[in-house]
Amino acid sequence: MNVILHIWRQAGPATPGRFETYPVADLSPDMSFLEMLDVLNETLVARGEEPIAFDSDCREGICGACSLVIDGIPHGPVPETTTCQLYLRHFPDGAEITVEPFRARAFPVIRDLVVDRGALDRVLQTGGYASVNTGSAPDANTHLVAKEDAETALDAAACLGCGACVAACPNASAMLFVAAKITHFSLLPQGQPERIHRAIALVEAMDREGFGACSNHYECGAACPEGIPVRFIARLNRDYLRAALTSREFTEAPGTRAHVE
Repeated sequence: MNVILHIWRQAGPATPGRFETYPVADLSPDMSFLEMLDVLNETLVARGEEPIAFDSDCREGICGACSLVIDGIPHGPVPETTTCQLYLRHFPDGAEITVEPFRARAFPVIRDLVVDRGALDRVLQTGGYASVNTGSAPDANTHLVAKEDAETALDAAACLGCGACVAACPNASAMLFVAAKITHFSLLPQGQPERIHRAIALVEAMDREGFGACSNHYECGAACPEGIPVRFIARLNRDYLRAALTSREFTEAPGTRAHVE
């Protein structure tokens, strides 16, 4: 099959970008989207041209590194699928496909289709963890967890941290990402001691990194390759409100939703 790609090219963060058009022929419908980009890059290198920079790692739908906006949709038009698991058979022969990087103020473009998503890591570093003692594994019955809570926590833990929710949101909000981390810990006994601090710390970090506010467009849930449900955002809001009401000192600070002294 043949396709025509309109790909965003940008030499660096301070360089203006532009779309360039690349026809790619004789492709197998069973190729993944990234394999098609590999073929295109081999052709560009053979012609002495600069290859297209894009992220990838596992190529098994696990890591979320393969984050591209394809025809205006993060990770492409197939629901709950990462870019590396998107195949050419999902497109008609002769299709014209637009490929862009994730667009968000918190995700500056490094080059071409590669963006810096370190903002998500910095948000997690403020409280996306549970402080537990290391050692031998505890007995399974030491901390009883209801089956429904355990399953919901595992659903939240499936978040790849790819940032598709940010790229899909008109406000570039990271609320679904933060909500997944909050939900993961708030349902487990190990996450309770730091629950109040975690809610405030993650939300404040999200604000500092320049992510927008949630306005209930629900595009985040539609774009998530793991199908993280938007109802987790309600749990984030509840935990944040509880933190606001129970913290010893909770005051508003410029540029943040809350501040704990």
